[in-house]
Amino acid sequence: MSLALVLMLGLLAGTVGGVVGFGTSIMLMPALVLVFGPREAVPIMAIAAILANAARVLAWWRDVDWRVTAAYSVTAIPAAILGARTLLSLEPGLVELLIGLFFIGMIGLRRWIARQQWVMPLWHMAAVGAVIGYVTGVVVSTGPINAPFFLAYGLVKGAYLGTEAMGSLAVYGAKALTFRAFDALPLATLTRGLVIGASLMAGAFIAKRLVLRIDATRFELLMDALLLVAGLSMLGSAVQTVAS
Repeated sequence: MSLALVLMLGLLAGTVGGVVGFGTSIMLMPALVLVFGPREAVPIMAIAAILANAARVLAWWRDVDWRVTAAYSVTAIPAAILGARTLLSLEPGLVELLIGLFFIGMIGLRRWIARQQWVMPLWHMAAVGAVIGYVTGVVVSTGPINAPFFLAYGLVKGAYLGTEAMGSLAVYGAKALTFRAFDALPLATLTRGLVIGASLMAGAFIAKRLVLRIDATRFELLMDALLLVAGLSMLGSAVQTVAS
């Protein structure tokens, strides 16, 4: 029953993420922690995120900007490996605390970045990849602060969704390989990630039909609400872990 509920939530999260380019991990992570615990939830989410981003890439393949993908990924991949290694050294309660605080902190940070109206040259995307790659390795998802940089480069709609997904695919792939190398991705965890990821993929293809009709302002408010709820959920889980 718990897995069925997670899969239903995964379909919804995959649809939302397919429309706005992020939000799958934010919506799904608290449920994964509740069902599987913080130590297993992180690699499960990494595998599921690979499938979710792969679906977005397939949906918008013709619109992917490969120059931006290369500039971002060349630094993001090694940074994500370092971040994942850092994550594995942390205590479970501290992992939940960091993720919760990060989700809540992203509400203001995402809005501040969006107000700057930066125009990003190509080489800046390599610097962005290094920072966000490492942070993603530690805290599961950085989509809400990742998105403004891709948008500032001039990518919109399908080009933004496909290119951001391709960069994220590289990051989560590196993260998953790191978990595997340090025995943090056993077969059971891998299987759960693949099953949950399948529901995210289905949502991503449903989302393609909604992109042209989306109300950006309402979804920004939705993302802020999701960040707040997910962050508070993770903080509550961290308190319970420490108390036990």
